[in-house]
Amino acid sequence: MSFSALGLSESIVRAVSEHGYTTPTPIQLQAIPAVLNGGDLLAGAQTGTGKTAGFVLPILQRLTTPKPGAMPVPVGTKRKVRVLVLTPTRELAAQVEESVRTYGKYTGLKSTVVYGGVGINPQISILRQGVDILVATPGRLLDHQQQRTVDLSQVEILVLDEADRMLDMGFIHDIKKVLAVLPKARQNLLFSATFSDDIKKLADSLLNNPALIEVARRNSTVEMIVQKVHPVDRDKKRELLTHLIKENNWHQVLVFTRTKHGANRLAEQLNKSDITALAIHGNKSQAARTKALAEFKKGDLQVLVATDIAARGIDIDQLPHVVNFEIPNVPEDYVHRIGRTGRAGATGEAISLVCVDEIKMFHEIERLIKREVESVVIPGFEPDPSAKAQPILLRSQDHQGRGRAGQGRGGEAGSGQGRGQGRGQGRSTAGSKPAAGGRNAGQSQGGRGKPGQRAGGARSSAGTAGASTSSTQGNKPKPQQGHGSVDGGTQTRAGNGTAGNASQGNSTASAPTPRRPTPKTNPATPALFRKSGRDR
Repeated sequence: MSFSALGLSESIVRAVSEHGYTTPTPIQLQAIPAVLNGGDLLAGAQTGTGKTAGFVLPILQRLTTPKPGAMPVPVGTKRKVRVLVLTPTRELAAQVEESVRTYGKYTGLKSTVVYGGVGINPQISILRQGVDILVATPGRLLDHQQQRTVDLSQVEILVLDEADRMLDMGFIHDIKKVLAVLPKARQNLLFSATFSDDIKKLADSLLNNPALIEVARRNSTVEMIVQKVHPVDRDKKRELLTHLIKENNWHQVLVFTRTKHGANRLAEQLNKSDITALAIHGNKSQAARTKALAEFKKGDLQVLVATDIAARGIDIDQLPHVVNFEIPNVPEDYVHRIGRTGRAGATGEAISLVCVDEIKMFHEIERLIKREVESVVIPGFEPDPSAKAQPILLRSQDHQGRGRAGQGRGGEAGSGQGRGQGRGQGRSTAGSKPAAGGRNAGQSQGGRGKPGQRAGGARSSAGTAGASTSSTQGNKPKPQQGHGSVDGGTQTRAGNGTAGNASQGNSTASAPTPRRPTPKTNPATPALFRKSGRDR
């Protein structure tokens, strides 16, 4: 069946043909008529199946088809946002908006994309001129909403693309804020590569009697992808990856790591082995991420090392190799990772380097995809059969960052009154033991402080003598001894403690003041910290 047979106009079919597509994919065959019908849609489609065109093409058709009885829009009228597409990452947002421009080049419709990591003023200028289709990440969209630089009151169609990843990244609250300002009468399209209980819950609350499309069984992988596991010791992974790239003469390899620090370190090590590599992740500037991705697509870059979030939206024709340097913590992420290859009917290879620590995690992946992945031991890299598994979180504490010393809270010496919170990841402050799980948090709320004393669960400043109290998440406060006294005395500070800053004042040397026990009637409550995942 051709695209024109699906009810698309000549101008849209012309743009699609110029892009090299003549036959709709299975997801497009089902999604295009469903969207044109005007009802809500819940679509389960693997990455690389053409799902973006599956909603972009019918949306373009709907916007260019005059509504029965509608009055013609006067010339010069400012365009209103009629379609809103939300995506989890900047790269995916840019890719979707590029598809809108590519397929809509002959329709006269205008589109733009807004995401964080770049200046907001150029985006404001474009929005003021008016657009028909807006593609956005939730965080930056809310920035515009709060600044009243975008009007969503005329949205007719809402698309949540890769909704499962948005929920994984903690965007559910941002999504609810966006939904609150949209018109109640609208068409909702939800696309997800995997189905979870959270996705079902979101679909139940958002969609109204939706059409359901599944082009493959849930949480499955593309059959065209050859999957293999190479067992290897944890300290031999980098050597094995280098061996595979050089021995097999791989020229375009997408490599996944669990952490940003790990991505940076691996890219640096590969470059030392004469393999051109760059890392992309959330801490990289948008300009650096765009440059690295462009070089990788052109083939100038041999290896692109990425974290799961940054790799969303990477759409490269004929990408031959994906390597899981580290196995993902969430089994569904494996489906998304290897979906970067084997796209649009092409073949691809997905290699997983699995050490003894990750065997259980990979078994969970096999249960999810309902298949056993072939295991191949590479000669010279045989794993040590006597090696014992180590907890991955403990080994990656140093990758999570370190807490800042020198920020005491609550009532410090003098007349300090207030509420305090302290947080460290991976290591606590000087003189204390590492917090359980790589995180420590303290919070105090109290009256006037005493010389040499910090109230509640506040963190002690590095370089002070005497005892301070630090509470680890889920544990009772423990006294911890500071160090670095001035002339054997206690360093005190005068002033009011303020959020996120150490109190400023004059330090004096004096005799140690006996510590008064923390009142049991007002215990410190550990403060819970959680990254929102907002992609600003």
